[in-house]
Amino acid sequence: MAFSLTWLPTVLRSAGLKVAECDGWQTRGVGDVGEIIGIICHHTGNTDRTRNMPTLNALIHGRTDPTPLSGPLAQLGLGRDGTYYVVAAGKANHAGAGSFEGTTAGNTHFIGIEAENTGGQNDSPWPAIQIDAYERGVAAILKHLGKGAKNCIAHKEWAPHRKTDPDFDMVPFRAALADLLARDVPAREPIPAAEPTPTARPTLRRGGNNNPVFVKQLQQKLKIDDDGVFGGGTEAAVRAFQRNHNLVPDGIFGPKSWQILDSVA
Repeated sequence: MAFSLTWLPTVLRSAGLKVAECDGWQTRGVGDVGEIIGIICHHTGNTDRTRNMPTLNALIHGRTDPTPLSGPLAQLGLGRDGTYYVVAAGKANHAGAGSFEGTTAGNTHFIGIEAENTGGQNDSPWPAIQIDAYERGVAAILKHLGKGAKNCIAHKEWAPHRKTDPDFDMVPFRAALADLLARDVPAREPIPAAEPTPTARPTLRRGGNNNPVFVKQLQQKLKIDDDGVFGGGTEAAVRAFQRNHNLVPDGIFGPKSWQILDSVA
């Protein structure tokens, strides 16, 4: 049986955000949630800075150290490229002991979002596209819940003597949420469909309606298996290329990525 938060991906997509649904998320949870009164923001603390969402498996299945904790560990994961990974529609073990305005059952009454970041100086500042997605996603959920910006709190505010995440200032973050809520959470400007040139090539992405001729061309330039299918391996290679050339590593191969590839290949 599906749990209560099955509306999450629809709300996030309506805000123009990229969403990936993890297998079995609708029925995943430590039981169901109660009345949701807000959102708790986290960062993962994972030391792997080379991948988009290396903590995803732990969010789904739980962790073994430093102290064992069964999954799910959040309802949502947020990758470095701004992708929301929908982990669970039920209750998640994300809050722990703490309180907010008289509420002490954080797992029951708050949605948890774990954003991929080490929490250290080596991962600061956060990618602009990730912070933008964090703000827009939280604002969209609060709008759906009929709540204001004050109902988004940090884990470090829920449990100030235990936690330090996320490592950014919540005052400007909530100010951005208030602004988005006042403007009805406008959708992010889409990536152009093609280069504005006579020899336009399409934007390619995993799960898109891709022309295999252009996918093969891309794969050959990236020196990977040229099967004409934009699958997981191609997406990983695209992210690596973008990261190495100071582009947003979102795995979407659009005009800027084509331009850089042409200049180096």
